[in-house]
Amino acid sequence: MGKASGNGLRRIFNAWGWSLQGLRAAFHHEAAFRQEVMALVVLVPLGLWLGRTGIERALLVGSLLLVPIVELLNSAIEAVVDRVGPEHHELAGRAKDLGSAAVLLAIAVAMLTWFLILRG
Repeated sequence: MGKASGNGLRRIFNAWGWSLQGLRAAFHHEAAFRQEVMALVVLVPLGLWLGRTGIERALLVGSLLLVPIVELLNSAIEAVVDRVGPEHHELAGRAKDLGSAAVLLAIAVAMLTWFLILRG
């Protein structure tokens, strides 16, 4: 993986390729990400159908998309911590726990959003 180089369209094309590479890596290496993608396959169409207005649909779907976004950031943190070294360190454990807590909060936001919208 490299950094975005070049100008204009070339830089955008390179960044797009690296982003797709990251999504493929997450799907291949992260079980939680795969589970979240499978949930999206079911829940995104459901959210588009259940939402009565464009704003409701955006909130239902957007809250769902927040979960794998945070999962990707959590996975990136975990990969960097693991790269630094396999030995246990209090700060490494804290970084992983904080990333996991962020995923939990993203899931809570999605659940609360769905509950509030669907209860009418």
